[in-house]
Amino acid sequence: MKLVLLSGGSGKRLWPLSNDSRSKQFLKVLESPAGEPESMVQRVWRQLQETGMAESSYLATGRSQVEMIQSQLGGEVPIIVEPERRDTFPAIALTAAYLYSVAGVSPSETVAILPVDPYVESSFFDTVLQLESTMLESGANLALMGVVPEHASEKYGYIIPTSAEAGASGYLQVSHFQEKPDRKQAEELISRNALWNCGVFAFRLGYLLDILQRKGLPLNYEELQKQYKLLASISFDYEVVEKEENIVVQPYAGFWKDLGTWNTLTEEMTSNHVGKGFVTADSEGTCLINELDIPITVIGAKDLIIAASPDGILVTHKAESPRIKEVLKSFEQRPMYEERRWGHYKVIDYVKYAEGNEVLTKRIFISEGKNISYQLHHKRSEIWTIVSGEASIVLNEKMHNVKAGDVVRIPEGTKHAILALTDMEFIEVQTGSELVEEDNIRITLDWEDIALQQFIS
Repeated sequence: MKLVLLSGGSGKRLWPLSNDSRSKQFLKVLESPAGEPESMVQRVWRQLQETGMAESSYLATGRSQVEMIQSQLGGEVPIIVEPERRDTFPAIALTAAYLYSVAGVSPSETVAILPVDPYVESSFFDTVLQLESTMLESGANLALMGVVPEHASEKYGYIIPTSAEAGASGYLQVSHFQEKPDRKQAEELISRNALWNCGVFAFRLGYLLDILQRKGLPLNYEELQKQYKLLASISFDYEVVEKEENIVVQPYAGFWKDLGTWNTLTEEMTSNHVGKGFVTADSEGTCLINELDIPITVIGAKDLIIAASPDGILVTHKAESPRIKEVLKSFEQRPMYEERRWGHYKVIDYVKYAEGNEVLTKRIFISEGKNISYQLHHKRSEIWTIVSGEASIVLNEKMHNVKAGDVVRIPEGTKHAILALTDMEFIEVQTGSELVEEDNIRITLDWEDIALQQFIS
């Protein structure tokens, strides 16, 4: 059995800590068993390792999240990359093509799809594994996993079984689905043994390959990547699940929680105060999460969430925090903080002048032994001021060593890269007509390849 974790999200529901590059699953606001800060994706991957399932697991994600996954999980984690952000059906179709044509997975193999960020106990993954035997016993084309509801929630979708009569291993035949109901509808659904839809399902790989073939889509991963932009942006639920009649659901009665809003996330935090600042004892039920270098002081304020990052500052009553996605629906800005495979950066300042010239200032941290790729830019120049640590840089095939206090000028069109000999920081000032990621012309990623180029004429 193969497991695929879907990692996506636009980053609006947990703004300002999350953004288009750093979705909620990457926020290090939980605590590991060792007492270290831990993100949702790190927690889930640790649980998979503890249950022995990590070796048969993959992450499917867009290009913008690859480096953050590598930063948090390491460079060896297997990643299936979407060329652009689409909905869940294109992502799962591409995953199927990858498993078949690249990983060599048999069409008879069971594949389970699950979100990258469920907040669960280890028994959850035992039920995920059970989906394989459930499919064999039931003969179903799709096997879903449903959470036994604790209450009549209006926040989740529901899976409604045909009856309460269970199969040999406890599975139920599925009748239909209901999107987020109102309270009265939810109570009626629970009386019919309906289950919360937690977004976990399984199928034989060949089942999905057959669907791709019927749609005239290639089964080769690279070919499907080339045609990816032509695929309709539609969810797997609408494109496949709701059209399939032979579906069963495996109930799960253990702990499960969707940490999708500020009020649900803060319920699972071990401390009500993260980062620089003070929260007075009479600020009951208030949480402060501060990623800025300036202190925030909270006095006598009850049941608030105060979150601050380079992307902005949020002050909200806990009960009103789910409204943030609606409030920010028309708000767009470049991400002001990003984690990368080599470290992280914060945007200090960004200005676009009336004549069209742009200036962007970043504070960049690179971990010892890591490097930024060998690249060039056609539309901007850069100035690096080394703040701390030591590094080697390459400028147009020539190697130099730099240390704190040194200044490096990189004109437009200059090939350049940097390798941290120790943990190091520098201030980067970009100046140009268009400061966009598309102007990062990558030549090579590995430092060993970069160093060889100084010997090539």
